[in-house]
Amino acid sequence: MDLGIAGRVALVTASSKGLGRATAVALGGEGCKVVICARGEEALGQAAAAVEEAGGDVLAIVDDVTDPEAPARLVASTVEHFGRLDILVGNAGGPPPGRALEVSDDDVAWAVNANFTTSVRLVREAVPHMRSGGWGRVCLITSSSIKQPIPTLALSNSARTALWAWAKTAAQDLSGDGITVNLACPGPHDTDRMKALKESGQFTGPLGDPSDFGKVVAFLCSEPARFVSGAALQVDGAGVVGLL
Repeated sequence: MDLGIAGRVALVTASSKGLGRATAVALGGEGCKVVICARGEEALGQAAAAVEEAGGDVLAIVDDVTDPEAPARLVASTVEHFGRLDILVGNAGGPPPGRALEVSDDDVAWAVNANFTTSVRLVREAVPHMRSGGWGRVCLITSSSIKQPIPTLALSNSARTALWAWAKTAAQDLSGDGITVNLACPGPHDTDRMKALKESGQFTGPLGDPSDFGKVVAFLCSEPARFVSGAALQVDGAGVVGLL
């Protein structure tokens, strides 16, 4: 299938490893120009090489997306370098595990900033550029826990579910602008975070392939997905057992 996004400009945050990197590589493989960012310069360089190998033109920026000023910097750098911004994939590392009554106020504030407010800032900065082009795709990477909370991940469950409610509202607000807003909700995949949870005994079971996940996100950012908006797509190997 031709996804119709060759030449589009995409910003993928927290993309030096794991699902963010896999998404950047998938978009590069579709012919997108891709901006990636992360805190670690070495891993970011390796991710940039992978995007280029897949066929994408890439700009790598060392930055921490959870810094309140970072979203504005990243969007401005994207537009300065490539002249436009069409696709935003918002991603950030998850908070530490903890049960509901064990988390502190500081823990909650950190999780809300990283896994809710950061994405709000990114979308707010990106949308004016998408509106000017009459086309845009926003995909926010969250977790299957927005459908079925994970007992040991109270912080992630809470912040990411708040983002889902906000994104659903934003999708309605942007429905007349040619801009879609969706969530990609991974279950366990073969990433450093999930490996650590398995080693600590907090998770057992099979892990998905990050490259498959990246291709799902690329579809949500595609031309054929223009009528898919306000959706939260589970990519979890049937892990969520509920019907909604």
